[in-house]
Amino acid sequence: MIETSSKKWSIDQLFTLLDHDKDGFIETKDMLYVVEHCTNANEACLNQIRTAMLSEPKLSYNDFNKLFEHPMMSIEQIDSIRFIAEAFCPAQPWVKLSETTKHLIAGGVAGAISRTVVNPMERIKILFQIQGPDSPSYRGIWPTLKKIWVDEGFKGLMAGNGTNVIRIIPYSASQFASYEYFKQLFLKDSNDELEASARLISGALAGIVSVVCTYPLDMVKTRLAIQSASLRMNHTANSNHSVQKLSGIVPTMINVYRNEGGISGLYRGVVPTTLGVSPYVAISFWSYETLKSYVDNETPIKRLACGALAGSIAQTITYPLDVLRRRFQVIGTGNAGYKYSGTLDALKTMVRQEGAASLYKGLLPNYLKVAPAIGVSFVSYEACKDVLNRF
Repeated sequence: MIETSSKKWSIDQLFTLLDHDKDGFIETKDMLYVVEHCTNANEACLNQIRTAMLSEPKLSYNDFNKLFEHPMMSIEQIDSIRFIAEAFCPAQPWVKLSETTKHLIAGGVAGAISRTVVNPMERIKILFQIQGPDSPSYRGIWPTLKKIWVDEGFKGLMAGNGTNVIRIIPYSASQFASYEYFKQLFLKDSNDELEASARLISGALAGIVSVVCTYPLDMVKTRLAIQSASLRMNHTANSNHSVQKLSGIVPTMINVYRNEGGISGLYRGVVPTTLGVSPYVAISFWSYETLKSYVDNETPIKRLACGALAGSIAQTITYPLDVLRRRFQVIGTGNAGYKYSGTLDALKTMVRQEGAASLYKGLLPNYLKVAPAIGVSFVSYEACKDVLNRF
């Protein structure tokens, strides 16, 4: 009786050790892993366990208990298996991540890596976009890079990157996770191929989700990217107005909230942003997956090329709305040199005063930013997801 109780206790301890998410089931692969590294137990007993587990991906406690009914399976045999499980436990992927969690983590990592790589081009693009017709302080990519380097050094090239990374992690995480979620809603069967329209709608909805979640941080990022720049934006007309130098994410956000209309100030420009980001994300995902479908033997380099091309296609189509977004975000700084009553008014005013080309200001440096950024983002996302899929 004592031996029976002790054997049950050992089985209970082993099951508890392997039941990582405490749902009353253990993964067969975990038990097989332990058995394969157990050299002290009876081979006939181990073979019985291996054979019994081949047909089931998971085992309940009752099924698990039946594995040890072999007459030669003693308490010592069970304890030797348990000791192996305890020894390997810290090194094994016992943490079970949900698919959504994997997508969130992979998306956040991908966003942080890709945006840090291209931050200098991002800053140049913003400086070009926000220049009014009377303030051509920055002309050309290389002259602008040189000017920033001379005036501000390496720190100037990376200005706003801290905020950018803080913003892009939840932005990219929510975007990738939302896209994967909406794709699953459209899939009738796991083996079905998603139609192009479903991919576009999934991408558009993912774009909306990511914008709503992170727009205030996007506003702050833009303000920080330009606050140290020597822009001559209508200083004559605003000679009595001192441009306030803000420092840091929280002070900038508080200043906008207090002085520019509260929540509405933090979300100024969200309409053109959503109108631009939603189709941009939709076209990016659709283009990437379409291009990738024509590639044989996928490699990181091929994924990078598909992502770069997809990002360039999407950006070309939606770029004017990105220019509008930046302009609305800096209106409240007091040195913008322009003011618009709405999206349509901004479009008309820019075309009338600056020409249609003003809608594509900064497009070239944006290509130099978007192509590697989207490519690196997709490559990083898929690589990170491949690693997480081991858990």
